[in-house]
Amino acid sequence: MANTQPDGVRLAHPDRLFIDGEWIAPAAGGTIAIVSPHNEQLAAIVAEAREADMDAAVDAARHAFDAGPWPRMPVAERAAVLRRMADHLRGRQAELAAAFVAQIGALASFAPVAAAQGTETLAGYADIGERYEWETRRPSTLPGNLSVLVREPVGVVAAIAPWNMPYSIMIQKIAPALICGCTVIMKPAPETPLEAYLIAEAAAAARLPPGVLNLVPAHRDAADHLVRHRGVDKISFTGSTVAGRRIASVAGERIARVTLELGGKSPAIVLDDMPAEAAGAILARTITVLSGQVCAMLSRAIVPAHRVDAIAAAIAAEMQRVRIGSPLDPATEMGPIAMKRQLERIEHYVETGKREGARLVTGGGRPAHLSTGYYFEPTLFAEVDNQMTIAREEIFGPVLTLIAARDADHAIEIANDSDYGLNSAVLTNDRDAVYRIGRRLRAGNVGHNGMKADFSLPFGGFKQSGVGREGGVEGLMPYLETKVMQIESEAAA
Repeated sequence: MANTQPDGVRLAHPDRLFIDGEWIAPAAGGTIAIVSPHNEQLAAIVAEAREADMDAAVDAARHAFDAGPWPRMPVAERAAVLRRMADHLRGRQAELAAAFVAQIGALASFAPVAAAQGTETLAGYADIGERYEWETRRPSTLPGNLSVLVREPVGVVAAIAPWNMPYSIMIQKIAPALICGCTVIMKPAPETPLEAYLIAEAAAAARLPPGVLNLVPAHRDAADHLVRHRGVDKISFTGSTVAGRRIASVAGERIARVTLELGGKSPAIVLDDMPAEAAGAILARTITVLSGQVCAMLSRAIVPAHRVDAIAAAIAAEMQRVRIGSPLDPATEMGPIAMKRQLERIEHYVETGKREGARLVTGGGRPAHLSTGYYFEPTLFAEVDNQMTIAREEIFGPVLTLIAARDADHAIEIANDSDYGLNSAVLTNDRDAVYRIGRRLRAGNVGHNGMKADFSLPFGGFKQSGVGREGGVEGLMPYLETKVMQIESEAAA
């Protein structure tokens, strides 16, 4: 296999999989090609795992969990390994950032921040694990017995991460799983496998026992084989709701545990006291973060009916000021769409919006000054009904819909009229109003004046936006089983 790697990234074994503590050749000899969305050129080539490789990875993880030392280690020893992994990754932050830029066109100015956040999450779970109460003893309601409540690792975990935030989201899965004593099979998106290679190299450098962490980049068929494998106790998946439904149904056949962080169509409610220019700046600069490819993106702006024209004008003016270009240029404010099929998906939704009667205010096409790369303009639709396709379905791009509401109660009704419930926001200068409205929103997260998230706290969604939470102490729970033991006291014996 050609040794193709992006500038600034130096993988030791891109042509190998990491299984049972060893770098091994893929059984079928396949490869995965990664294309740069900036220049449409080949950016990297890595090994492709197939079904036989998934079986080998599950066998390794199963043996490491059932017979290896990792689940039985004192938590302080597991925490020490996580800290060594974090130290290794801190030394490779520039490579993590370069991989992010090369694979999906993330801004070079943003990529180091994302890399640092992911690494500190890994180190943070070492601290959380050492503080957590793994065992509780109390007198039983059964006379003469002592109740012992213990929390034990769930087992073998398939950690399946998406392409939009590959490092941070993979870390959000493996860090709590590892500190709990689980063993893990990492399945990164085929478009963004490079960070997972760096994590595997960190595991080897930190002397993680064989089989505890495995790496199998793969396409859909092999990933489906992993999800169906009876040796997998739990699946942690972040991605589309369509894929999440399938995983949930497959897991349900054998009652495998799942954590699903899925899609969103998140509302931002603008109250009357928020100036149009301020609302326009927040909304336009939010929808362009990572070119709109964020599950928690505020993609529905719900505004007072009598202010639609003023707020639409303010958003459009701000969108037209956004500098679109190479992610390597420090002046760039929005880079490309991650891949060709995603660009085509966005174009399809824009055409659907126009066909269904929404008014295109600005954007809606490729920038005239960029002839190469998967670029798309920040786009605003007004006169949108909440039943239109562009208001119901996740576009995953820089497309904002503006929906009119009669009053605050109507705005809340519109916000909640969605299959999703991941994120939300209230734009106002009244903090009390944020709390009042936020308590009525059917969403897992509420931000005041923007898209805000503290990943030291639990993150996840209501309804079809997912099952379970990731982040903070609550992020341990999906990787644990609770066991209650009733032990006769000495007096009873």
